[in-house]
Amino acid sequence: MDHKYTDYKKEIEKIIKELRSIFDKNKINLKLQSHNKIILDPNFWQDKSKSKKILKEKKLYEDLVGSYKSSLNSLKDLGDLYELALEENNTSIQNEVLESIKNLRKLAKKNEINCFLSNESDSFDCYIEIHAGAGGTESQDWADMLRRMYLKWSDNKNYKSTLISEHKGDEAGIKSSTIKIEGDYVFGWLKKESGIHRLVRISPFDSGARRHTSFASIWVYPVVDENINIEIQDKDLRIDTYRSSGAGGQHVNTTDSAVRITHLPSKIVVQCQNERSQHKNKETCMNMLRARLYDFEIKKKEKENENTELSKSEIGWGHQIRSYVLQPYRLVKDNRSNFESSNPDKILDGEIDEFLEQSLYQS
Repeated sequence: MDHKYTDYKKEIEKIIKELRSIFDKNKINLKLQSHNKIILDPNFWQDKSKSKKILKEKKLYEDLVGSYKSSLNSLKDLGDLYELALEENNTSIQNEVLESIKNLRKLAKKNEINCFLSNESDSFDCYIEIHAGAGGTESQDWADMLRRMYLKWSDNKNYKSTLISEHKGDEAGIKSSTIKIEGDYVFGWLKKESGIHRLVRISPFDSGARRHTSFASIWVYPVVDENINIEIQDKDLRIDTYRSSGAGGQHVNTTDSAVRITHLPSKIVVQCQNERSQHKNKETCMNMLRARLYDFEIKKKEKENENTELSKSEIGWGHQIRSYVLQPYRLVKDNRSNFESSNPDKILDGEIDEFLEQSLYQS
């Protein structure tokens, strides 16, 4: 038997075995069975929002199970066809089969990624908080570059992005910013982006053209579903209003329409200034607070909260998840997966899917 056939068959069998392991780990079949039972409930359609979410998740599970079974069948058919092509010494069909096996491998990898997006909150929209680290203008410009990167990624996916809050830098860039991104499985894709991002470049703000290292922190958390009950008591809140500093015209800049809410027990702070109405900004803040508290509880359950909060509080050396080097060489490297790209311009233009996929593999 041709050694290429043996090698490819072993490779695909290995991938299918790994995919089966991912299915079992994420309990895809159990989740599908559970959703099928929920749909049979006579009261299922009473809550249309919840019903829509269940049906969306059910379709994901069905697609995964169907594609997985199809991959198993295709592997068997391709193996039989290759053996026949070997007997007839038909090199054309042999090459076609080998190409089909490569495509099957790509499909298996795609399904593997989709398995990683099967957790309860993965289908949610998300908020992204960006904070400049120490270093003044340098770090503030870097924070602005990161915000642009995620907005470009959102545009590339045809997702909807909204600026919630922004504090501009003293000379350039931003001190902090919060954006909301809405689309299919946005939080699932971006959930591993939380952490410190490091930039090395020749500073455009340094007259001596010296190399600078800058840091900014990214914090991603889900926009919670209305059906998730998060209890917030008025006595636990401190609500401050202030004048907006962002875009919006004269009216925004001359009234105290911006809102900041501090949740005293958890010390979580959220703020919004994108609407002219103080009432609407307060409503957005409360939604963000619910999302932050939900994320806080999820992290606590996963026993990750202590490490996550530590990495968030110290924006500097030793905590970065990814480095972007523009000089003296050009490289973007993820410190968790060791995945790298020699084209930082492409990455900063929002083409970050490969990095997002590799981070999901580390789940």
